[in-house]
Amino acid sequence: MSQPVIEPTLSQITYSCYHSRSREGEQFVPEHVFSYQIAGTLIVNDGLQEYIFKEGDFRLTKRNKLVKFNKQPPANGDFKAISIYLDQQTLRNFSMEFHYEAAPHSSEKAFIALKTNKLMTSYIDSLMPYREFQPPTSQQLMALKLKEAILILLQTNPETKDILFDFSEPGKIDLEGFMIQNFHFNVQLKRFAYLTGRSLATFKRDFEKIFHMSPSRWLMQKRLEAAHYLIKEKGKAPSEVYLETGFEDLSHFSFAFKKAYGIAPSRVA
Repeated sequence: MSQPVIEPTLSQITYSCYHSRSREGEQFVPEHVFSYQIAGTLIVNDGLQEYIFKEGDFRLTKRNKLVKFNKQPPANGDFKAISIYLDQQTLRNFSMEFHYEAAPHSSEKAFIALKTNKLMTSYIDSLMPYREFQPPTSQQLMALKLKEAILILLQTNPETKDILFDFSEPGKIDLEGFMIQNFHFNVQLKRFAYLTGRSLATFKRDFEKIFHMSPSRWLMQKRLEAAHYLIKEKGKAPSEVYLETGFEDLSHFSFAFKKAYGIAPSRVA
């Protein structure tokens, strides 16, 4: 049976611009993203290592990854980046048209620093006017630009083939190792379950067998322990550590910390 053809949307090519001070946060990356850093610096962490992308750098962010980011604008300027989202249907259609298949590979890293050349920079230059286009004409042009992006990636960075055309979903992996590595990401339990190759019910059952407590209780305990260490041993401020350790906001973090340790995080000596 042939795959359905889904029209691309303008949101698949996005232009980011942030003013003044840096912006930080975290996100789940559901699709591969081909990006170019126009201005400023992007600092990202996938739980394994930290990556720094500066002006003129290209990167490929792999799908199904949890990442923390810090977007830093240059002095007296704005943080600017352009990103091309390569969704699974677009890649499946491409693989059938051009007969590409992924070879077995293993890499847990969320980011790949791509080799830069004139072909890639010329492609990025060609995207800038697209921000002004409107459907329906832009949908047809967008489909061509997405296909062009994939062709350029394959020609300039051939190793991306085994990433782009790997359509498998996360398999059942070591739950203990994954959670210890990723507890500081503030995502729902169903996301942790999906990324470890389990249903939510199986995830909860396996989790309690390993850790002898519920996932929610373990996550809270682990995040508070990490925050306490960063404040007491590393001298960080509560306003620095609450996002880093997986809390949604400072007030929630402060309340949970005081309940656990009997003292406000700002009073830790």
